[in-house]
Amino acid sequence: MPSASAHATPSEFDLIRRHFTRQTRHTDLAVGDDAALIRARPGMQLAVSTDMLVSGTHFLADTDPQDLGWKTLAVNVSDLAAMGAEPRWAFLALALPAADDAWIAAFAGGLFACAEAFGIDLAGGDTTRGPLNLSLTIIGEVPNGTAITRAGARPGDDLWVSGQPGRAALGLAALRGEVALSATGRRQCIDALQRPQPRAALGQALRGTASAMLDVSDGLLGDLSHILECSRVGAVIDAATLPLAALLAIGAPMDKAGSCLLSGGDDYELLFSAAPDARVSLSALATRLKLPLHRIGQLTAEAGTCLLRNESGQCISVPPGGYDHFA
Repeated sequence: MPSASAHATPSEFDLIRRHFTRQTRHTDLAVGDDAALIRARPGMQLAVSTDMLVSGTHFLADTDPQDLGWKTLAVNVSDLAAMGAEPRWAFLALALPAADDAWIAAFAGGLFACAEAFGIDLAGGDTTRGPLNLSLTIIGEVPNGTAITRAGARPGDDLWVSGQPGRAALGLAALRGEVALSATGRRQCIDALQRPQPRAALGQALRGTASAMLDVSDGLLGDLSHILECSRVGAVIDAATLPLAALLAIGAPMDKAGSCLLSGGDDYELLFSAAPDARVSLSALATRLKLPLHRIGQLTAEAGTCLLRNESGQCISVPPGGYDHFA
């Protein structure tokens, strides 16, 4: 097909060629044919995940396209991190209301910045005209039999969460004018919302240590309920161990900080369980990765129950409070 002139609207193939065709690292045949050709390394299982981001539901309409490109891939990397898998290939399906070359260039810049950071090839996909909708499928590899699922937790295991949950929800609240944060805190929280940092290195390091794991995308309590259901266990969360201090330090009111930490979405931190005898090794891992790991509670034999224990030792039942796409 001949290239579009400088004054014509670029075709689908022009857009793909210009913005989404890059040199690949580990793909036999990538963008430009009817299908990609990829090969798993010997001894590896393939881990596959798909996420969709819809304008007005998952991101604000005026979100910077470079940030949006990063996030579109990063949230999928997080899914693989939650399985202990290494990301390798991505496939992007992109619906655009118009062929805005500058917007697409910025989006592609963010997408490939994330791909470069995590060693991922964009191996294929599709584009079409329609309401802004970003769907990405990611494929990774994990050594046979080592993937971490939601179903392996045991009563007595410790419950851990990485990083600083709650910041992304506070960032959204700040953008909506619902909370006033310090200038530094506002920037940190908006960055957490728009440029999430998937914990790929942590997820891979937890193979053989974490008994169950997932990423916190719909709120800590809501996502914890999936581990409780799949593993048929309960949980007691110690309020005193929750990482609230950093949220309070940037100006978040106590009630807002607490609700964002426990029920806010878009954090993409890892929530996992591990046997108590792993505490020393997990502390060393946190130091090595320069990433805080917070031990926030313990799993119990009371399947499906989740209790919050205050500093006086009193326990209250807490219902799941995560984001529901159909609520």
